[in-house]
Amino acid sequence: MWRSGPSPGAAELRLAFKSQRGLFIATIVFSSAVNLLMLTSPLYMLQVYDRVLGSQSEATLVALTLLMTALFVIMAVFDHLRSRILARIGAGLQDALDPRVFNAALTRQSTAPDDTAALAAQRDVEAIRTFWSSQSVTALIDMPWAPLYFAAIFIFHPILGWLAIAGAAVILGMALLNQRNTHHALQRANETALLADRQADRMRAEAETLRALGMTGAAFARWQKTRSTALQENIAAGDSGGSWSAASRGFRLYLQSAMLGLAAWVVLQGELTAGAMIAASILMGRALQPIEQTVAQWPILTRTLGARARLAELLSRVPQTAPRTALPRPAAKIEVANLTLIPPGQSAPTLRGLSFSLQPGQALGVIGPSGAGKSTLARALTGLWPPASGSIRLDGASLDQFDPDRLGALIGYLPQRVSLFDGTIAENIARLAPTDDARIVAAAQAAAAHDMILRLPRGYDTRLDSTGGLLSGGQIQRIGLARALYGQPVLLILDEPNSNLDNEGSLAVNAAIRAHKAAGGAALIMAHRPAAIQECDLLLVLEDGLRRAFGPRDQVLRDMVQNAGDIVGKVAPGGIR
Repeated sequence: MWRSGPSPGAAELRLAFKSQRGLFIATIVFSSAVNLLMLTSPLYMLQVYDRVLGSQSEATLVALTLLMTALFVIMAVFDHLRSRILARIGAGLQDALDPRVFNAALTRQSTAPDDTAALAAQRDVEAIRTFWSSQSVTALIDMPWAPLYFAAIFIFHPILGWLAIAGAAVILGMALLNQRNTHHALQRANETALLADRQADRMRAEAETLRALGMTGAAFARWQKTRSTALQENIAAGDSGGSWSAASRGFRLYLQSAMLGLAAWVVLQGELTAGAMIAASILMGRALQPIEQTVAQWPILTRTLGARARLAELLSRVPQTAPRTALPRPAAKIEVANLTLIPPGQSAPTLRGLSFSLQPGQALGVIGPSGAGKSTLARALTGLWPPASGSIRLDGASLDQFDPDRLGALIGYLPQRVSLFDGTIAENIARLAPTDDARIVAAAQAAAAHDMILRLPRGYDTRLDSTGGLLSGGQIQRIGLARALYGQPVLLILDEPNSNLDNEGSLAVNAAIRAHKAAGGAALIMAHRPAAIQECDLLLVLEDGLRRAFGPRDQVLRDMVQNAGDIVGKVAPGGIR
């Protein structure tokens, strides 16, 4: 199941499996021993019927029984060891894939939030781990041993061997029909279940809004409809798979009886012994068992194949980057040259041919109407959205020359909507890294959030969830600003920092920008409100993704007022010349 086309993602999955190759070889060794020891039962029956009953020797019966008991104990031990090894292969694969898949899913969701492969990534890794602990693997590993059992049956009598081959072909045909009839149903069920989970996650995140606007009932009905559809598709797929599984199991039991009857007829012809008759029936049951188990475990196998395909697609879309040379801490010099940016999933650019520069100790205000491209520029400067053309350089180096985590540490980003994470206030300020108390308090003080935090029940150790708990919008904004300032970043990017702040909070933001500039940093402030650009030295005016004005703040503002006055003068009564 690990073979596929030459996609980079499939190659990564094969590489992860190769890391478990030693354990898999051990599994093959134990499986070989188990399958050889499976011959114990038919051989015992053969000896009992043909030798013990004929010789009436109790000593021979005791000796054969003791040997049979010892072999079955050994087989049970080997089978147990095989199961433990397979469970460890699954755990090892999950351990090997988790970091890469988690990072790829986060990267992909930052540019394509609704990407199915990214949303299902962790569930898919879990599905692969579960597969290796299931009976599906043992059935697939045991299946190549079926020819050995068929050969043993042929040795007893050719007609018995052909019956076994024909029975195996029928059961294999059932497996193929099962796959054809249930594949699409299972795929639709998994996709619909994923959609229901995504809806539930979003509703939990917006629980306060749903309740405040009286949307709970409507949201629940919407989720329940999707959930019911997934349930119905699962039931339909389960019914189809269950019918094939029952048919396969019933046909195998029928074949064992048919084999016994045919063997009895051969015995009556004097071409077979009674012991061989019983042994042939047991051997055929053992030969067909892995095929029957595969049919029964088909939903797990189908789910795993789908999970593997999605993971390969995700890893191919987000290639693994080579280690980058660690660059020294850059100076706060920003150069944007002919930047054109197309948001993920769109075809039209929202920034076109944008150029400007920023030096250490300067703050740039970015203003313009809604949809002008301010937030797009913020995402581009953080490295979240790569340019379609042009470049963004930090102290001469393009952003992609920095390791993403290193770049994130150099940038203090405050988005329009601040998201907090499960953990303490201190952990949220420290960006979930191991906490450094002195740096945490320094960041909070720089954001004028220290006193506010101390007034909370447990201060910096107050636990939060993703909704912020009982914190107000302004308090969440302050904590987000402290997080942006943590570690003294080179570049500070604030997207509508005053949106949830009162006058005191706005003053705190301006003080933080002033202190950041004094320390040699650079800042960009995307703003609608004039209070947010008080500390800006430069002003950039965007409109429809184009630069309409750029220069010293006061000069740009005067020009805007003058241009507005000229327009009014031209259209006012008596003003048209």
